Amino acid sequence: MNCPFCEHTDTRVMDSRVTEDGRSIRRRRRCMHCSSRFTTYERYEETPLLVLKKDGRREHFDRRKVLDGLLRACEKRPVRGSSRSFAAWGKPKCRPGRSASW
Repeated sequence: MNCPFCEHTDTRVMDSRVTEDGRSIRRRRRCMHCSSRFTTYERYEETPLLVLKKDGRREHFDRRKVLDGLLRACEKRPVRGSSRSFAAWGKPKCRPGRSASW
């Protein structure tokens, strides 16, 4: 990180906190060259998940399409309902008092 006052590259983080909205991190920094203090904000950059189709085009990931495909694939097969819910939500459902096993 460059100091905004002297452009020196040696800075130290003095304090680091998550902002109120939880979407960024506020860092209080100090330049080791000129001793100036300044604040930086680091924001999480959300990149959309894209699916590469067979014909080369890209589509945004749609969880509903995946779930519909799984349910359609299980229609004429001997798959219990609990197994289908496991596949749909990505985690096993347990009966009370039992642990989940993958």
